[in-house]
Amino acid sequence: MSSEIASHVEVKNLSIDSVCLNRKVLIDIYHPLLTIDASTIDLLLINDGQDLPQMDFAGILDEMIGRKHISPIICVGIHAGPQRKMEYGIAGIPDFKGRGDMAIDYTSFVFTELLPFLVRHYGISRFRSNSFAGFSLGGLMAIDIVWTHPREFMFAAVFSGSLWWRSLDQTEPEYDDNKHRIIHQLIRKGNYHPGLKFFFQCGNKDENRDRNNNGIIDSIDDTRDLIKELINKGYDAAKDIYYLEMEDGSHDVPTWGRAFPTFLKWAFSNSDNT
Repeated sequence: MSSEIASHVEVKNLSIDSVCLNRKVLIDIYHPLLTIDASTIDLLLINDGQDLPQMDFAGILDEMIGRKHISPIICVGIHAGPQRKMEYGIAGIPDFKGRGDMAIDYTSFVFTELLPFLVRHYGISRFRSNSFAGFSLGGLMAIDIVWTHPREFMFAAVFSGSLWWRSLDQTEPEYDDNKHRIIHQLIRKGNYHPGLKFFFQCGNKDENRDRNNNGIIDSIDDTRDLIKELINKGYDAAKDIYYLEMEDGSHDVPTWGRAFPTFLKWAFSNSDNT
C-alpha cells in the first residue's frame, strides 16, 4: 500500500484479491482529508481507474473541493485487468463477437467484493449515495450497472461511451440500429426508476465513422439516441440528464480530464457555495 497527499485529497493505492474475477484488482481511493464520517458523504466508483493519474484526477478533486465547487466525495478508481474487453460490457449479454462475456462477473465483483471492502475499510454500514463513472467501454459498463441496480446508485457518468455495443455486426444486411444496439434495447425494455441521473460526454473527434451517412459521427449518434430512450422512459432532459458535447474533444484521457469537472460540479455541487 502507498499513498500521496494533495492539499485536500489523500490517494491510497490498495488491492483486492477477487474471487469473482480470479485476479488481483488494484484500486486507488481518493479520500477528502476534511471529511471524518464517511457515511455522510458520497461514493463515486470509476472504471479504468489506471487512467486517472494521467489526467491528474487528484489535482482536479483538490481544486474543486478546495474552492468549494463540490462537496467532499470519496472516489475509487478501479484498474482494468488484462481481459478488459471481456470484463466490461453488458452483464449477461455479450456482443456479437462474444466480448463482455465476463461483465456479469465484474458486476458480481462490484457488489460482493468491492462495495463490502469499502464499507469495511471505512467502518460504516453504507455511504450516503453511490454513483458510477467510466470511459469508453468502461462507461458502458458503468451505465449498465447503474441502470440494472437503481436502488444502489444515483448517477451514471459516461465519457465517450461505447454505446454502439451491438448484438449483430453492422456489416450484416439485417443490422438495424433500433434492434441491435444492446444498451438501447436494455433501456427501452426496462422501467423508469425515479432518482437516477445521467451524464454523457462526447467529442466531435471521438471517431470518424458515420454508418448512416447523416454527417454525425456514430458515437454522438449513439449517445443522442440513448438520451432519447431515457427521455421516452420519463427522465427529464433538463433535470435528470446532462449532455456535454465537446467540439474539440477526442477519444482520450486529456479530453475526459477536461470534461470530468463539469460532471463533478453537476452531480456533487456544494449548495453552500454561491
